[in-house]
Amino acid sequence: MNRFALSDQSIDSAALERSLKSHAAGATVSFAGCVRERNDGRDVRALTYQAYAPLAASEGEAILDEALQRFAVLDARCVHRVGDLALGDCAVWVGVSAGHRDAAFSACRWIIDEIKRRVPIWKNEHYADGDSGWLHPDGTPRG
Repeated sequence: MNRFALSDQSIDSAALERSLKSHAAGATVSFAGCVRERNDGRDVRALTYQAYAPLAASEGEAILDEALQRFAVLDARCVHRVGDLALGDCAVWVGVSAGHRDAAFSACRWIIDEIKRRVPIWKNEHYADGDSGWLHPDGTPRG
């Protein structure tokens, strides 16, 4: 079963959270990263995400597998958008279920940090002044 996915459609966070439900889970923690209107002092009007899909999928799965081994969690999921996103759109969603909240919070934070660090997904910010700029997965400008 795939726990990591790339999607060119809106992320249904409610359905994803339901997929984590279990009678063994005392905690479900999720993170949603959304397109915001300002970054580094510039007005942003939209984003475009691109990914190297085969490597992104395998690395995303590896990260989620590692999280299941490192933390006392029952399950974990992540969906990252690709394509064009508008202000307010959910760009990435991570969810974790666990017996206790500490493990769920820790694993969720670790997963999003590793996704940003290791998965080949690139963000092109489209600015209000008509300019645009690609950012590396770690958020630094490329150019």
